[in-house]
Amino acid sequence: MTKILLILFTIHHSLFTYAQDMNALIANVKAKLDKVNDYTATGVLKTDIAFIKAPVSNVRVYYKKPDHFRLVKNGGVSVLPKGGISVNMNNVISTNNFTALDAGEAVVNNIKTKVVRLLPNDDTSNIVLSTLYIDEVNFLIRKTTTTTRENGTYELMMTYGKYADYGLPDKVQFSFNAKDYKLPKGVTLDFDETSKPTDTDQLKNKKGKVEISYSSYVINKGVDDKVFK
Repeated sequence: MTKILLILFTIHHSLFTYAQDMNALIANVKAKLDKVNDYTATGVLKTDIAFIKAPVSNVRVYYKKPDHFRLVKNGGVSVLPKGGISVNMNNVISTNNFTALDAGEAVVNNIKTKVVRLLPNDDTSNIVLSTLYIDEVNFLIRKTTTTTRENGTYELMMTYGKYADYGLPDKVQFSFNAKDYKLPKGVTLDFDETSKPTDTDQLKNKKGKVEISYSSYVINKGVDDKVFK
């Protein structure tokens, strides 16, 4: 009986230690992101969605703590899915209301990462599960996979450069299931000439991808609240 209790205590202690380690890792990542109170960024957006014609376009991205985020595309509205999804790392770990679990290790773009699963403690949260692939050396999120109630599962891939000290990526690739895609307000379908409206269901079974390559950030210089209205 004593041996069984000792084994159970050891298991419990190990799980508690792992949880502490994961929380500490996330705290270090968050500390880097918390350096940014606001930013205005410029970049180029590429969209690869089978049932929407969307040319390469210049974009301006605005962020302000705690969770204000807006992407403005030249010549039209953003084609990012609605429902609170943004290509913004601050929103991924903006709350402490989750349980962090050690899910092993993985290599992302030739970089060794620690895999951390975040389970929301709030049953009403739109996010069901988030998996983070964290570069432990630089405290950067290299990849995330998030399952939501409204927009299915989507994935973010980040590439960093001169703004890495702020946790801000030079490039973000946003992938999602087209069948779960919810068009933002004001966007209508514009089919490619090679596709037919009758093929919509088949097209929506494919993956959609949005890529933003940032050319510059203006960090902590203030962003007017009017931008987000």
